[in-house]
Amino acid sequence: MPNSPSNEKLYQIALTLLPNVGSVLAKNLIAYCGSAENVFKTSKGKLEKIPQIGKERAEAIAAADVMKEAEAELKFTEKYNIEPIFFTDKNYPQRLKECADSPALLYYKGNADLNAEKILGIVGTRRITDYGKEVTKKLVADLAGQNILIISGLAYGVDIAAHNAALENNLQTIGVLGHGLNTIYPKQNKSTATKMVAQGGLLSEYKSTDEMHPSNFPNRNRIVAGMCDAVVLIESAIEGGAVITANVAHSYNRDVFAFSGRANDKYSAGCNFLIKTNKAKLIESAGDLLREMNWVPQAQPTKGKRQQRQLLLTLSDEEQKIYNLLNEQTELAIDEIADAIEMNVSSLAATLLEMEMNSILVSLPGKRYKLV
Repeated sequence: MPNSPSNEKLYQIALTLLPNVGSVLAKNLIAYCGSAENVFKTSKGKLEKIPQIGKERAEAIAAADVMKEAEAELKFTEKYNIEPIFFTDKNYPQRLKECADSPALLYYKGNADLNAEKILGIVGTRRITDYGKEVTKKLVADLAGQNILIISGLAYGVDIAAHNAALENNLQTIGVLGHGLNTIYPKQNKSTATKMVAQGGLLSEYKSTDEMHPSNFPNRNRIVAGMCDAVVLIESAIEGGAVITANVAHSYNRDVFAFSGRANDKYSAGCNFLIKTNKAKLIESAGDLLREMNWVPQAQPTKGKRQQRQLLLTLSDEEQKIYNLLNEQTELAIDEIADAIEMNVSSLAATLLEMEMNSILVSLPGKRYKLV
């Protein structure tokens, strides 16, 4: 049988079914053999010489009878329009590919680009509070229109709140599952999952016969962390799985953000701990996130729109001078503003802070300012 794309896909699935061959070894075998099909056609003697394989694994690979199971899985994916994505495929998530422990194969059902320009993970406790619901809903709503792909784990609590908020605000959202795509866990989230397939997708490293098991969730979490540019922690106890996800994201050199909470709140303890240990940056709004990530809003107001907005604002004389100056100069340092309007720096700083809190202007690195 020729090495056709469909045939290679069959062998790629089979490769993930080999005993004692995880994703790292699977990638190593591909590097030495050239393709998944060649792995199965390489002699036992040659397999033994591949680093980290050795005699025992070579014998196990040669003796493995996994093709029938692989054929059944391939038929399942074809029947339900699920796309098996191998780590050598162009549409494999490139951010995730950078992670040494990334899965060799993913199963994907959806229409979102797994290599979207901006990807944000939102995670937190399954026991979400009213405060957590409010924060999640507002965060996502304020990101609407910014073409950000939202990723989470389709679990109770913060996960499902983030997915639903994304759907409501026309943002694509992907749920990473800890089981095969033949089912949805928890069942209560099935209707949301169905909507996500049309406005994002569902993703898993597990084949259809793999059932949900608690030990799968850490693996699921590393995919969420690895696929993102940044991860936001809404609420979590210190021992929560969301804190694990945040720590994994930190180890992957992803940006990690957290909303703080009251000192005695159990489900803010994880957020507060990550902030205290400098593993997460404190944010209080979507604006904080956008500025930290340098995700400049797509719809920048024109000068005409700024002037129209000015009519709706009540500005003091000093604020009006600052507004007019920045409307002409785009951005200026605090000293330049002080000189231009003849105002001392300490008084000016207080006025600038007030204008920033009223969302009239934003501060930039180097004590520079520009209009929103």
